[in-house]
Amino acid sequence: MKEIKVLGTGCAKCTKSVEVITKIANELNIEVHITKVIDPEVIMAYSVMTTPTIIVDEINVHSGSIPHREAIIRWLKG
Repeated sequence: MKEIKVLGTGCAKCTKSVEVITKIANELNIEVHITKVIDPEVIMAYSVMTTPTIIVDEINVHSGSIPHREAIIRWLKG
């Protein structure tokens, strides 16, 4: 199972990122555990400057925008 964290303050891009990742994982029948992280202290611990930031299995794979479908598929299958 992939552990995915979406770091952000709860903005529309953060919420949409969670929705898109969940939808694609369901389409591909890939089991994921997605956590929305809104605590500024936790976000700062990852040393990120822009949100949303996507962390997959504790690796920062994306930040600053809603990720594209192709990238999400790579993360989920990787």
